[in-house]
Amino acid sequence: MKNIYLIGFMGSGKSSVGKRLAERLQMPFIDLDQFIEERNEKSIPDIFAEGGEASFRKYEAEALSAVKNKDAVIATGGGIIETNDNQTVMENSGSIVYLHTDFDSIIERLQDDPNRPLWNQDHKKRHALFEKRLPTYKEWADVTVNTTDRTVDEIVVQVVDVIK
Repeated sequence: MKNIYLIGFMGSGKSSVGKRLAERLQMPFIDLDQFIEERNEKSIPDIFAEGGEASFRKYEAEALSAVKNKDAVIATGGGIIETNDNQTVMENSGSIVYLHTDFDSIIERLQDDPNRPLWNQDHKKRHALFEKRLPTYKEWADVTVNTTDRTVDEIVVQVVDVIK
């Protein structure tokens, strides 16, 4: 089996769904952001503070390359789609599942989360980022699953149905 990459905007449920999906499919689970933190011995906010988004994207591409042959469920960061090279890596090593969540649900889920540097800006910038990434998520995905108002278990069942 190849990797199953979960893409989507921050707060779309990639980590929560990924853990449960990996259990269901009896595959390893990798949270790419956590992998980046462990590998670099720095938190994501610290990476952003020290080198900005460009530095983080470099770490992210290196991490993606390191896990591409793991045959795992991989929860990616919301901005992994910012680099076409990342798309090539994912397309060549697995299936890409886009977890779509409407913006109002994301606001609700992330309202008390201080650990997302690109979320900790004004509402207009957050929404612009969401709108900017939306077409790319849809374009890259082999499959799109709507997560709005659905439980993790409901989402996992749908992902399993569409990837088999």
